[in-house]
Amino acid sequence: MSPPDPIEPCPTPPAMDAALPPAVVATILSRLDVRSLLLAAAACRGLRTCASHALAFLPTFHLLEVALTHDLLRPLLPPNPSLRSLRLDCARLDDDAIGCLARSSLHELLLLNCENISGRLLSKLGTTCRDLRVLSLNSLGERRGLVVNFSDLQELLNGCSQLESLRLALDFSTFDDPNFGRVWASASERLSSLEIGYIPMTMLLELLTAVVEVQQCMDYVKTPVFFPSLQKLCLTVDFITDHLIGSISVALPSLTHLDLQDAPIIEPTSSSDLTNTGLQQINPHGKLKHISLTRSQEFLVTSFRRVNDLGILLMADKCSNLESVCLGGFSRVTDTGFRAIIHSCSGLHKLRVSHGSHLTDLVFHDIIATSLCLTHVSLRWCKLLTDVGIERLSFNKDLNVLDLRDCRSLGDEAVRALSCLPKLQTLSLDGTDISDEALKYLGLGTCPLASLSLRGCRKLTNDSIPLLFAGSVKQSLQVLDISRIPSVTDDGIMLLARSRTPLIELRMRENPKIGDAAVMALASMQVDGGTYGSSLQLLDLYDCGGITPLATRWFKKPYFPRLRWLGITGSLNRVMVDALARSRPFLHMACRGEELGTMLWDTYSDWYRHNDDDLDELEQWLLEGEPVSDDDTIMEE
Repeated sequence: MSPPDPIEPCPTPPAMDAALPPAVVATILSRLDVRSLLLAAAACRGLRTCASHALAFLPTFHLLEVALTHDLLRPLLPPNPSLRSLRLDCARLDDDAIGCLARSSLHELLLLNCENISGRLLSKLGTTCRDLRVLSLNSLGERRGLVVNFSDLQELLNGCSQLESLRLALDFSTFDDPNFGRVWASASERLSSLEIGYIPMTMLLELLTAVVEVQQCMDYVKTPVFFPSLQKLCLTVDFITDHLIGSISVALPSLTHLDLQDAPIIEPTSSSDLTNTGLQQINPHGKLKHISLTRSQEFLVTSFRRVNDLGILLMADKCSNLESVCLGGFSRVTDTGFRAIIHSCSGLHKLRVSHGSHLTDLVFHDIIATSLCLTHVSLRWCKLLTDVGIERLSFNKDLNVLDLRDCRSLGDEAVRALSCLPKLQTLSLDGTDISDEALKYLGLGTCPLASLSLRGCRKLTNDSIPLLFAGSVKQSLQVLDISRIPSVTDDGIMLLARSRTPLIELRMRENPKIGDAAVMALASMQVDGGTYGSSLQLLDLYDCGGITPLATRWFKKPYFPRLRWLGITGSLNRVMVDALARSRPFLHMACRGEELGTMLWDTYSDWYRHNDDDLDELEQWLLEGEPVSDDDTIMEE
């Protein structure tokens, strides 16, 4: 066949519905996630029609990257009897959206940032979502003036009789009612996981007492069964006490996961504290796989002063099947107690110790004698730990996550030992004593790092950046934190930009020598031929000393098209910051020093990443409708 005459015009491409049968297009679009579907809808009129049709049949609707208003969300959630899973960021929604969120067909509902939504959502779910299996809500009704009533909780528990997992990250003191304990008798018998933000000790003991009373009279009186399937319990209380541990062990014999945290506002007395006696009551039936006991320092610098090595030894002897252990605030426990856990629990995969003031290198002295199956290790604020201990720990070749924040005696040799771990993806070295040499080890090493945190490592300089990206780390690293490092300047960020590493998150807050030139370099960086600054989804510049109002101009389109989180000093130039917020309504602006994106990334996925750069079209389609050019319209007609 001869080529077409170059003088003659080429025939007009066929319209979408002529090129492909609608059924084929619909099948293709039905395979896409919501975000990709909306991007396809922004491409042309034909795909927009097909996408609108597909939205009425999608089984899952997950859109956590952006917080939509009710007006934008409503057309994306038409009546859909097939919708089973809904995950949303509700930061811009209020009670008007409750009818849109409570779908009778739902099996899973995960909602973040519900501070503008009242307790009416709970009662609506109870009356509408009879088949709901998984419910996760956080920050419900936190805005001043909104109410979450006990009757709302009652409606939820009475109506959602199929619930298997319930996570209500809110203050349960708002549900204080004489019938609080008894209302849980109507909870789903299938409930296997219960996570509560905070519950006062009196209310929790009332609930556990009601559970035990029912168990004692079950043989001769027909009564509702409390939590017959509950395996996971996570909550925060006033104080973790011996009485609480004993009550949980008696009332909930099927637990496999127990996660307790307290945050005392006064120093606990002997009767309101955890002791060695309480630890002996843990796991009487030998079913526990995960145990977490932590004392928060949020209100008071305190610890479990009445627990020593003997208590941990007794617990380890009864918990040899544990796979995950988290201990925080056990200031009197020494290497003897921590070693007992590592050596007694042959299947231990995850170990977390925080504020281990007596933990030293001896904990890992003979770790080679264990099963060496640790994959996740966190040793925060263990200030006596040195390079020698980490070298021993590195015998665990399956280590995937390692958190060594504020272990101030650690240096370059520890990083050298870790740099060859074949599975290490997440490494936190905040506040350690490492130098540029440590990053040279990482750069030349073989670990496939995806996340590296170096916050507060004051010995690092600009020279560390090219050393880090000299090897394979450049291909794998997605998250980097270089905040609070005084010697890092604009020149260092320019070196980072030249490396063209496809970072998704970059934090460099509170660096006095980083300024506008760093922002310009990042805005101009191209990765794999994409648009300028295309890979970054999160950028934290809060309190960087050299940032001026000039920098805000570089956050306007077309720069940083995928940016979803921006930290910047609010007083920089209020008018320009407000103008930026208006021009990019889907950009989360944090101007008061708050940490960025942790809820989204920790909850939704480990390293969430998209492979396209066309977020501008997504925003335009959501805000204004379909961005179809005149040429596209002519071709379709």
